[in-house]
This record gives sequence, structure tokens and C-alpha cells, in this order.
Amino acid sequence: MTLMKRTQDWYPTFPSFFDKFFEGNLMDWNNWNYSSTDTTLPAVNVKEDNDSYMIEVAAPGMTKEDFKVDYENGRLTISSERKNESKEKDGNYTRREFSYQSFQRSFTVPENIVNGDKIAATYKEGILHISLPKREEVKPKPARAIKIS
Repeated sequence: MTLMKRTQDWYPTFPSFFDKFFEGNLMDWNNWNYSSTDTTLPAVNVKEDNDSYMIEVAAPGMTKEDFKVDYENGRLTISSERKNESKEKDGNYTRREFSYQSFQRSFTVPENIVNGDKIAATYKEGILHISLPKREEVKPKPARAIKIS
């Protein structure tokens, strides 16, 4: 036997249809920072100035050795893999814990704008900073006064 909730009129009403529609995961924006495997993806900021683009990846508690940054054919890939295992023995009790964390983020970089040979990365105070310098020909040029003859 199947139990079914029905409205008074025995057919779904307009408001209850929308109530059910918005209850699903479609509008659940709290999970947007998670991958399909329920692992956390770090927050990323992208900034631009006249000379370069700057990508900041929030990854506290990691070291620069935990990261791998690759640039190939206009695609910048940031990945990390971290394994941790600990074992404690106290008398008759043994405790063993291990964890594995990984993520990968990729960005399409316009090769005609960014100088791929000069991309640099640093890790400081929990944030991975990646600098993507612009090519000289696309940088804004200062206004030039033209002499009238």
C-alpha cells in the first residue's frame, strides 16, 4: 500500500507544485562548493589589473609541496593530493587514522592574452597565488599627447 498526500481538491495546486519544485537540490546553493564526489573544492578568487590576472586559491593547512600547477594548450590546472596517516598504541588499545584529500580545478586561459611562459605561483599563509601576466601587446597603453602642427 502506498501512502500519498493529496490536496483537498484531489489534484496538485499551483503553490504546492512550486513548493515541491524548490525543495529539491536544484535550488540548494549550499552544496555548490562541493564536487560530485562530496569532496570540498577550495574557494577561488580571480582578479585582473592592467598587467596580469591573479588567481588565489584558499587552502589553509597545506604546504606548497601539496600542490601541482600545470599549464598546457591554454588550460591552467591546479590540483592537490594529500595523504595523512597516524597510528598510536597505548597499552592494549591501538588507534589508527588515515585521510586522503584531493581536488582539481581547471581554467581556460586565452593564449592570445596571457604569456604562458611567465606564469608563476607562490604559496603564503594558506593561499596559493598564481600570477598570469598579460602579453605586452594587449596591455593598455597610456594616453599619448599628439602635437598639433
